Amino acid sequence: MTIDGTIELLRKLVDVLIVWLVFYYILKNLRKNVKMVLLFKGILIIIFLKILSDLFSLPTIGYLLDYIIEWGPVALIIIFQPEIRNVLEQLGRSQLLGRHKTLTVDERESVVYEIINALEYLRKYRIGALIVIERENSLADYINRAKKIYAKISSDLLIAIFYEGNPLHDGGVIIEGDQIVCASAVFPTSDSLKISKRLGTRHRAALGISEEMDSISIIVSEETGRVSLAIGGELYYNMSIDEVKMRLLDELKPKSTLTYEEGEDLDEEEK
Repeated sequence: MTIDGTIELLRKLVDVLIVWLVFYYILKNLRKNVKMVLLFKGILIIIFLKILSDLFSLPTIGYLLDYIIEWGPVALIIIFQPEIRNVLEQLGRSQLLGRHKTLTVDERESVVYEIINALEYLRKYRIGALIVIERENSLADYINRAKKIYAKISSDLLIAIFYEGNPLHDGGVIIEGDQIVCASAVFPTSDSLKISKRLGTRHRAALGISEEMDSISIIVSEETGRVSLAIGGELYYNMSIDEVKMRLLDELKPKSTLTYEEGEDLDEEEK
């Protein structure tokens, strides 16, 4: 193979690699954004109806769909501008090499232990709290607008932050790795119809950030003392402390650890 042929082959490989990376990160962030998933499903339904109208010669529906397809992109950009912007922001915030810091098993268990100790106290005395744990997607935008702390996580510090009368108790706390990086963070509230009207702003904020990011939100209700989790746009209401502990330990495992453990399980089954 000549030098020109080798260069042309490398150029094509780089071209395909760039396209693959773009689609990979779009789909990765699309999966974590509930609103964009619904939008994507709507587009698939329109395409499916268009194919059916062409196959069965349905002129009326085909005529309407032609207009929707022609003007749809402009309408989608206008109507779903916030969601499209969020996806693009997530692409920019995504860490190509993973999290800021991958916690060891001991560090992960220590973080969960401190959180659980704080939750037991907050639940017992019905002190409202919102704790958000960063994972793959950076929460830098929310951290920058909050009160910086940058202290090693401890149950006493979490309790002190949310204690009534503390000027930092409003809003949420963000945990990055094994550090409490800020307090009084403000998050977008969810407009999901699945969440009960009885639940207040704290639960809606927890669900809202989980719809846009892959973070884990922990909520303690001020009225009832109940503990809930919001993950991936789903609210898990009124969980026991043991359930929260097991879920946190599972969700905070690095992806490589999850893959390794699944492989181990398969090997054990084969034996």
